[in-house]
Amino acid sequence: MSAVAQPAQPIVFYGFPKSGHAHRVGLFLSLLDLPHEEIVIDLANKQQKQPEFLELNGFGQVPVIDDAGTIVADSNAILVYLAIRYADESWLPRDPASAAQVQRWLSVAAGQIAAGPAAARMVTVFGAPFDHDRTKAIADALFAIMERHLTDRLFLVGNGPTIADIAGYSYIAHAPEGGVSLAPYPHIRAWLARIEALPRFVAMPATKAGLAA
Repeated sequence: MSAVAQPAQPIVFYGFPKSGHAHRVGLFLSLLDLPHEEIVIDLANKQQKQPEFLELNGFGQVPVIDDAGTIVADSNAILVYLAIRYADESWLPRDPASAAQVQRWLSVAAGQIAAGPAAARMVTVFGAPFDHDRTKAIADALFAIMERHLTDRLFLVGNGPTIADIAGYSYIAHAPEGGVSLAPYPHIRAWLARIEALPRFVAMPATKAGLAA
C-alpha cells in the first residue's frame, strides 16, 4: 500500500501529537510511506493563533501540510488531497457510488465523531467545557450505528481500507480516554484491530484519562 507517486521533497506536516485530527494525517502519510517532516505546533501556548501559522490556516487549527508550496488545511481535506495526489484509487474510489460512501463517512468524522468521542475526550484530556454526558451519548448512539454497519464488512466502505477508515480511526480508538467504553462493540473493536494491522500503522500517543486512567 505504498504511494504510487512520490513528492518532489518531503511534505511538511504541522501537527500536535495528542490531536486525533493530526493523527489521521500522520497515519495516512505513514501508511503511504511518504517522506515528510513533522513540525509540532504548541497548542497549549496558542502557537496555532500566531500570525505565522495563521498564514497557513486562517482558522488557526492543526493539521496543515505544505507539499512543495501547496498548502492544505483540515484533516479530511488533507486525506482527500493525499489520496488523489499520491495513492492508488483503492483509498478513494473514483466510481460515484463508492466515492459517495467515502464522503458520507468523512462527513460523520466531521460531525458525530467530532461531537461525540472527540469532544468527550477533549473534556477529560484538555478540560474542554462541553456537556460530557451529552458527548458520551452522541458517541454511544454513533457506535450503535457503526456496530450494525460493520457486522457484514471488514471496513467502512467495502472490504478494503479507504480514507473513511483513516478519518474515523483515531478518536474512536481513543474513545475510552473520553469515558466511552468500546466493550459493547465487538465489530468496532475488530475494525480498529484491522486498521492497526495495516503495514506502517502508527498509533496516537495514549493519555491516561477517562476509562483509560
